[in-house]
Amino acid sequence: MIRLAAGRATVLLAPEHGGRIAQITVDGLDLLAGAPSDGPLQWGCYPMVPWAGRLDRGILRFDGQEHRFPLTLPPHAIHGTTWASGWTVTSESADRATLAIDLAPPWPFGGRAEHGIALADDHLRLQLVVTAGEQSMPAAAGWHPWFRRSLSPGRPAELAFSAGSMWERGPDGLPTRRLVDPPPGPWDDCFTALDGPPTVTWPDALTLAIEHDCDHLVVYDEQADALCVEPQTLPPDGLNHGAVVLHPGDQLGATCTLHWRQAGR
Repeated sequence: MIRLAAGRATVLLAPEHGGRIAQITVDGLDLLAGAPSDGPLQWGCYPMVPWAGRLDRGILRFDGQEHRFPLTLPPHAIHGTTWASGWTVTSESADRATLAIDLAPPWPFGGRAEHGIALADDHLRLQLVVTAGEQSMPAAAGWHPWFRRSLSPGRPAELAFSAGSMWERGPDGLPTRRLVDPPPGPWDDCFTALDGPPTVTWPDALTLAIEHDCDHLVVYDEQADALCVEPQTLPPDGLNHGAVVLHPGDQLGATCTLHWRQAGR
């Protein structure tokens, strides 16, 4: 693993495990849940490329052709193709690193993804860039953090966010393509028309603001030990419904910055 440090914060990176952040530690408190033994989808914070969320039955329809992907969360494919692959470290210093991966089969279009991670005393800045290769391709990007429900000291985490709309979720777990008013939680849902950054507060311990430039936010808080707050550029199955198309050499970028402060300040 790679260790970054800045002031009161440290970050462990696991390039070999999907280019993910294995742990974020602030003032001795570990913010991320899970371990490799939980399976590659359920720990740390990993980038989701070249799509985020579920892909309907693992099928991508693009440019008149149908492409099929392994059903990594049956009956769907989920969170792209790189979360179980090794990424390459292309730069590294005491407080920052850049990881990269060539997009390879089962992704049929080629291309490349880069994950930039920069740590400061009071924040962690993440940047994803997806670049098309010699073929045009649809693309989306995002992050999937697993935050601990409880820190020690402190009571269980409290999530706050404001969204004007939610994509209605059908019985298959996919958006019905209809926007509705957000209902009370718990959620495994995608929100849009976002107003300000979501925050996760561990009372008596830490408040984390998640600033990002993505148009969508997936919240999954149905587990007792962890909650997920996932900025992403498209909703689930977005590659099949109005995806950004990158032509050779084009890039899709996204940024996310985690700001922390002591709770109550």
